[in-house]
Amino acid sequence: MTLKVYCYDKCGTCKKALKYLDESDIDYQTVPIREKPPSKTALKKMLKHQGGAIKKLFNTSSKDYKEGNFKERLPEMSADEAVEVLSKTGNLVKRPFVLGEGFGLVGFKPEVWDGVLK
Repeated sequence: MTLKVYCYDKCGTCKKALKYLDESDIDYQTVPIREKPPSKTALKKMLKHQGGAIKKLFNTSSKDYKEGNFKERLPEMSADEAVEVLSKTGNLVKRPFVLGEGFGLVGFKPEVWDGVLK
């Protein structure tokens, strides 16, 4: 199984996640999230894996999130509107953003990843 891992090379959490994957001998392909944000299709798949909780897909600590006033805007946005925004602005997407066969992970929590990947 090869995972698609959207990440940012200067992100500490992404570095920890990639180290985890390397140490676990799990094959993956990295995609630079800022330059190539996840597609609408990938975002919709992830949304299903996250039980429809659109906020889980947002990087709520990013400058773009704060400057875009998404804390106030997000509750009023439809899922399609949110996916549209995320597909155009990779910095808004929670990272690492990982899609595999039959699952999706956002953020890095080793205990969650262990339950899915091991």
